[in-house]
Amino acid sequence: MSEQLQLPPTGAIQTLREMVTGTWFEYPIRVQPHHTDYSGNVWHGSYIAWMEEARVECLRSIGIEFADLVALGCDLPVVELTVRYHRPLRMGMTAKVKARMAEIDGVRLNWDNQIQSLDGEELYLSARVTLVAVDREKGKIMRQLPPAVKDALVRLSTKL
Repeated sequence: MSEQLQLPPTGAIQTLREMVTGTWFEYPIRVQPHHTDYSGNVWHGSYIAWMEEARVECLRSIGIEFADLVALGCDLPVVELTVRYHRPLRMGMTAKVKARMAEIDGVRLNWDNQIQSLDGEELYLSARVTLVAVDREKGKIMRQLPPAVKDALVRLSTKL
C-alpha cells in the first residue's frame, strides 16, 4: 500500500524547518472532485491555484502575511507564467507542490514550481512564475520593494 499524504488540519501550517527541503518549500495537496474536469483529470487551472497557495504559504512561513503586504499598499500580481504539464493528476491522488524563489530582479520576483508525487518519483508539472511589486494606490509598478519585504524575501532567494 502506498504512503498516504497526511494533510495538516485546516489552518495549521508547519514550521519553515519542517516544510522546506533544501531550497524548496513543500505544500501537500489532495485532488478533490472540484479540481477535476469531466474525465477525472485535474483541470489545468487547479494547478495554477495550488502554485499560488504554495507561494502564499511559503511567504507566510517566513513571516510575510499577504494581507500585510496589501495593508502596506504592495500587491504582487503575476505578470508572466510558463507551465509545462508532464502528466495528469487524477481525482483522489495526493502530491506535493514545491515552490522556491529563484531570483529577485529589482521588483520582479521569479519563482520556480514543481508538482510531484509524494515520493518525488513522478513529475506532474514544472513552472516559472514572475510577480511584480505594484503600488496598490497608484496602480503602478514600484521602483523598489518595501525594505521589510525585501529583507524577508532575500532569505528565500536562491540567486540575487
